Amino acid sequence: MKPFDPSTSLLAGMPTATLQKTLAEAQQAYIDLSTGAKGTSYSYTQGDGARAVTYTQTNISQLIVLIRSLQQQLGIISRSRRPMRFRF
Repeated sequence: MKPFDPSTSLLAGMPTATLQKTLAEAQQAYIDLSTGAKGTSYSYTQGDGARAVTYTQTNISQLIVLIRSLQQQLGIISRSRRPMRFRF
């Protein structure tokens, strides 16, 4: 596996403050999705009738990949986790 190079990643060139803010938002989204704090469908009534709004949840595994890549870019973790292999 090739070592991670922050100068060639997709996040290269982004300011550190932006990366940190995005990481905090992604981590909060992960917590919200994991705990069920965010709903996906809401209904309400206005003066001119009932309305419904539906939000889609991001795939939690994609969110984990985003969090890890942000952490790598910021130098929090040195590389992504190696694949698990079983030995007998």
